[in-house]
Amino acid sequence: MITSWRKYADSHPRTVDVSVALLLFVSTVTATVITSSDPTSLTLLWTAALVEAVGCAALLWHRSHPRTVVVITVLCAGAGGLLGFLLSPLLMAPAMVALYWLALGADRRTARVHCLVAIVLLVPTTLVPAHSHHIPLVFKTVNVAFSVALPVLLGTAVQLRRAYFGEVLARAEYAERTREEEARHRVAEERMRIARELHDVVAHHLALANAQAGTAAHLARTQPDQVQRILTDLAGTTSSALRELKATVGLLRQTNDPDAPLEPSPGLGQLSDLTAAFTSAGLRVTVTTEGVPHRLSPGLDLTAFRIVQEALTNVTKHAAAHTAHVRLVHSPALLTIRVTDDGEGTAPTAPAPGHGFGLIGMRERAHSVGGRLRAGHRPEGGFEVTAELPLPPRNNPPHPGHTEPEEDRDS
Repeated sequence: MITSWRKYADSHPRTVDVSVALLLFVSTVTATVITSSDPTSLTLLWTAALVEAVGCAALLWHRSHPRTVVVITVLCAGAGGLLGFLLSPLLMAPAMVALYWLALGADRRTARVHCLVAIVLLVPTTLVPAHSHHIPLVFKTVNVAFSVALPVLLGTAVQLRRAYFGEVLARAEYAERTREEEARHRVAEERMRIARELHDVVAHHLALANAQAGTAAHLARTQPDQVQRILTDLAGTTSSALRELKATVGLLRQTNDPDAPLEPSPGLGQLSDLTAAFTSAGLRVTVTTEGVPHRLSPGLDLTAFRIVQEALTNVTKHAAAHTAHVRLVHSPALLTIRVTDDGEGTAPTAPAPGHGFGLIGMRERAHSVGGRLRAGHRPEGGFEVTAELPLPPRNNPPHPGHTEPEEDRDS
């Protein structure tokens, strides 16, 4: 019922205003008849009715001129008091309604000022000697002050309640938008992560398999006895590709932490297998380690391995190189990876249509752990990829089985 009335009031505001004004006019006329100091004086009654009609009619403009309406209704109520009528709530009803509507829409300071002005104007009218009502003066003055203050207090309370619920609703909507944005952000991050994994696995193994197949085709004409070894390596490469693809696709079905690395997770401990695979494809890779290696977290270990893997894959795909060098520098706060080659070709440094996703993926991997990556041509020839990955404080022992080398270790 209340909801229906609110909907009707919102859709027919003018009808509601006219109805309220008519009802208030009836109440004020009734109050003048009951509390008239001279009920037999028709002139007095008609004068009071005219004054109250002006006050009630003014309510029709309360939406556009709320302050002016308050002043008019208060003056009309005061005129009724000066004519000898008792300032009862019925007689002051138009002023009370105007003050209530003002308190609903205006700031609290404005509502308080108009409330005080109304009290100052109306209370003195209770002292007019024309009153013949045998009512204590204290009661009459308190009644007027209370009748004026009550609608202001109610209107302010309703305004605060609406503001509170509006704030609650705004916070709920903001929280909902935040949850949706966070969900979209996590989905986008997960898509990027899976895309990087697929690119690294597919690009590396296909490039390696292509190089091994080309080597096998060349040796079939020149050194047939070496073909069997190359084909065996090729079978191992494709088998490894299938395993990693299966693990990557399995990431789509994970229900636990999406930031956890794939299992089993490759790391720098598998560099020897990685370099051996490239050797079978005709690229000689050396690895140099400096400093005392940290015990890397699985995520950081995977990132370092993928950067080396992709850098060497780019050497195979884009550079006419015979050798490549991987240098790992372990410092207390940083792991520096530098991959160089002696090739004469070029590795893409910016993505062209359909190309360049290797470098983009390496940079994204480095940034994901708070590091950075640089790539470019060397002055002495060839290409160089350098990644700097931050390490946690050294509060753990070195990697098991490690003894600090007296000089660089090559493999």
